[in-house]
Amino acid sequence: MLYIIGLGLGDEKDITLRGLEAVKKCQKLYIESYTSLLSFGISKDGISTLEKLYGKPLTVADREMVEEKADDMLLEAREFDVAFLVVGDPFGATTHSDLVVRAKKLEVEVKVIYNASVMNAVGVCGLQLYRYGETVSLPFFTETWRPDSFYEKIQRNRGLGLHTLCLLDIRVKEPSLESLCRGKKQYEPPSFMTIGVAIDQLLEVEQLRGELAYNEDTLCVGFARLGSENQKVVAGSMKQLRTVDFGQPLHCLTIVGKTHPVEEEMLDFYRS
Repeated sequence: MLYIIGLGLGDEKDITLRGLEAVKKCQKLYIESYTSLLSFGISKDGISTLEKLYGKPLTVADREMVEEKADDMLLEAREFDVAFLVVGDPFGATTHSDLVVRAKKLEVEVKVIYNASVMNAVGVCGLQLYRYGETVSLPFFTETWRPDSFYEKIQRNRGLGLHTLCLLDIRVKEPSLESLCRGKKQYEPPSFMTIGVAIDQLLEVEQLRGELAYNEDTLCVGFARLGSENQKVVAGSMKQLRTVDFGQPLHCLTIVGKTHPVEEEMLDFYRS
């Protein structure tokens, strides 16, 4: 059987009792490392913390392994119990839905164990979850690649008075363009988009598009390390949040839509 187990958002203690029971009985453990990270990342110390709790070794599953070599893991799951550990909730990323589809096609039994994710943890600021529109992802811009497909989605949400959650890019074990051109993979150091970079990119696209979807005075909420003991939540305009030091990753950002008085009252506690 393949167990897909959510780990929650903070540290090793956020796994559910049901999830921990499943981990204990699995013969092999994989931890997904590229759609999100726990507060201690995937450092050796962080992995050893998990291994100590679980009482068995962990294999780090990067993007290449999950997207290109997942069938090896699924074939193992036909023979014995395998756990695929996911930060947050198992279905917070479309990649994990694809993994379930592939497992079903190979007639591998799948059991999913849920947990908290950023999609509901952002409720801490007081903005009501059912008043969010479509979530968008903001990728790092490069000199030659500056996508803006998120702009229409934000514009549509704001036209309906809805909030927009922006998930910020993380790059872990990503091959450099130069190494790909040479035919020999070399990986860039890990990088995590900050709220400041995200706002800079958002405003750059607005300046180019000029359709007034938002501006530097638009109210937003910045989040850092949601679910951890030192999480940080600050509300303010884009201009204000650009100057806030949110500290270590992971960061995300909500662009606020039309607010209810109760939402306003909660937001006041987090204004910069």
